[in-house]
Amino acid sequence: MDPTVIAMVSTSVVTGLVAASWAGLKAWNGWLEFKRLELTHEHGDRGLPPANGRIEIADLRERVRKLEAIAAGIDI
Repeated sequence: MDPTVIAMVSTSVVTGLVAASWAGLKAWNGWLEFKRLELTHEHGDRGLPPANGRIEIADLRERVRKLEAIAAGIDI
């Protein structure tokens, strides 16, 4: 084999490895940023849910209570 061909192939391989490493690093940094935002979002929303959410939860609890009463054979 000609030394020029060996140099061209090795340069292509090194260039490909550099490009793959760079792409992997960008993906890793993006994933870390996503997880960081996910964690700060979880800890930032510790307040009360909106009023309409509380009403819906209360309605669901009432429906569950009625269904449990029906399952137990108690008339409401």
